Amino acid sequence: MTKNILSPQEFDPYYWRYIDKLSNKTTLLDSFILGKGSVIRFFKNIPADKRNYAYATGKWTCKEVLQHLIDTERIFQYRCFRIARNDKTELAGFEQNNYIEPSSANLKIMDALIEEFSVVRESSISLLNSLHDKDLKNIGMANGGKMSARAAAFTISGHEIWHMEIISKRYL
Repeated sequence: MTKNILSPQEFDPYYWRYIDKLSNKTTLLDSFILGKGSVIRFFKNIPADKRNYAYATGKWTCKEVLQHLIDTERIFQYRCFRIARNDKTELAGFEQNNYIEPSSANLKIMDALIEEFSVVRESSISLLNSLHDKDLKNIGMANGGKMSARAAAFTISGHEIWHMEIISKRYL
């Protein structure tokens, strides 16, 4: 399945900024498999002197962005799982900025963050491999809006592209 199968009723319009980053030809599962390699290569190639760099006061460092990708993938993977299992309980949103300081991302070495990303990504791939297309069509409520399981998953893949583009433009 590709992003073209999504209907606007499956997700809050806010998430289109991420989903739209994905190719019309890349399948959901391939976006996770290919994205894993892209993210790892991208962050491994950030020069050491840029890893704790933020382009402006109050902006995240490159390490913090990677930690944010990890944290967000965990949350959206959980949303995907719950919605795919047809759980009708509304899922809470999260305040991304509140996650950064306690993560202590800048104190971690880049290789450790990359390993954490890799493990989380393998878990997402395993989850997607366990779900059927009919499960991924299920729609639930997350962060006050409708979201299908597949829209949650597509958001993860597009979200990483969004942030790598920002780092490329503003950090490197």
